[in-house]
Amino acid sequence: MKMIALNAIIWIAMAGLSSCDSLENRPEESGSDVIPDPPVISGNMVSIKGGTFTMGSPISEVWRMTDEVQHTVSVSDFQIGLYEVRQEQYVAIMGNNPSATHGENLPVESVSWIDAIHYCNALSEQEGLTTAYRVDGNNVFWDRSANGYRLPTEAEWEYACRAGNSSPFNTGENITGNQANWYTNYPYIEGAGSGTYNRRIMPVANYAPSIWGLYNMHGNVGEWCWDTYCDYNEQTQENPAATENGRFHIVRGGSWFDVGKHLRSAYRSVLPTNYRADNIGFRIARNVGDGVDETISSVIPTATSANVGKTLIVYFSESGNTEGLANRIRELTGADIFKIQLVNPYPDNYSELLDRAQEEQRIQARPALRGKVENMEQYGTIILGYPNWWASIPMPVATFLESYDFSNKTIIPFCSHGNGQMGQTVPSICKLVPNTNIREPLSVTYSGNNSIDNEIRQWLSTNNLLAE
Repeated sequence: MKMIALNAIIWIAMAGLSSCDSLENRPEESGSDVIPDPPVISGNMVSIKGGTFTMGSPISEVWRMTDEVQHTVSVSDFQIGLYEVRQEQYVAIMGNNPSATHGENLPVESVSWIDAIHYCNALSEQEGLTTAYRVDGNNVFWDRSANGYRLPTEAEWEYACRAGNSSPFNTGENITGNQANWYTNYPYIEGAGSGTYNRRIMPVANYAPSIWGLYNMHGNVGEWCWDTYCDYNEQTQENPAATENGRFHIVRGGSWFDVGKHLRSAYRSVLPTNYRADNIGFRIARNVGDGVDETISSVIPTATSANVGKTLIVYFSESGNTEGLANRIRELTGADIFKIQLVNPYPDNYSELLDRAQEEQRIQARPALRGKVENMEQYGTIILGYPNWWASIPMPVATFLESYDFSNKTIIPFCSHGNGQMGQTVPSICKLVPNTNIREPLSVTYSGNNSIDNEIRQWLSTNNLLAE
């Protein structure tokens, strides 16, 4: 009891050192929330008391996705990082800094899932602990009883993020720019919660922690989890750790260029195992006690740069920005091209267009398309273009992706945007076509610049698509 009280005092003191008032991240009162035990903080780790909670989101939650089906989950006691892994820590262990934006106290980013696995093992070895993972070719084996560092499971991550709170965020029903680092131009509740859009990662202690002492569970960088992406098992689960279909892994929490709806505690992002981006990092976890007595494995898909079959450029463009990119890509590749068009086109009136398109996003509509790709089987590589609409793909693109079998094909996305970068467009594609190979995407701002053509050429060259 004394240790718990002491650590609670330490947590309060640490919260006071944050650049924001420590009360900022206290959740609103909710009668259905679980009252959490005080956290036990030791160094850079927080010991979380295990328990049972409802994972996922209720049907009534605004911007809820269909893969967030609520189910009961129990997790054992575990430790999780107080912060996202900092660049200073990563360099000290791995000897290099892959991040696009450098700073000792900034979170490491531009790391893949397997990069995070290697870091966990290296840190365990340095501290004389039993490594949690064994990498053998394309297989990663996890000894769940090992005392070394590891990635949190998706269930552990959500349990820690919620901190006993059943609301959309651990801050309550909404989140603001004073509470997290995110793309505040598009708040969760329209007209509420906006603030400064930083356009970059921020130091790991720049915002107040949750009531369990954890920093940046919402925003800053998305965080890799152990689990591969699959539908939830709706039955009661104990310490789940998904390994089905290892092509894509779970990323949680949202990032500096994600909008409010994608910061929700229940929101599930997903990316290819070897994907690296300047908004993706991780935090570490450890067992408390003996852990789970089993070894499980995840298969890393073999990365290939070969383009099998013909190449097809597919694009959706409403204002013409994406169409211009698509036509230039066609000139540089000589590929076939197909434009996604609607049976019922969007209205010319901009306000009416926004209303309809946003409602389609809200209900995840699948608007009917006219025309189709003849003999899709001949194409092995699809260069897929679209504008970033509210940090996701336009719903006509979703209709297109669900209209064909893309199994074992390669999809290479390109995206035009204002300030939202790729947003959650790549995760949206991964969820819709889980048996594909997703390669390095290209994002281009609407305003354009003199370097766009060079960026397109470099991107095509990286993906071995530039015509000789």
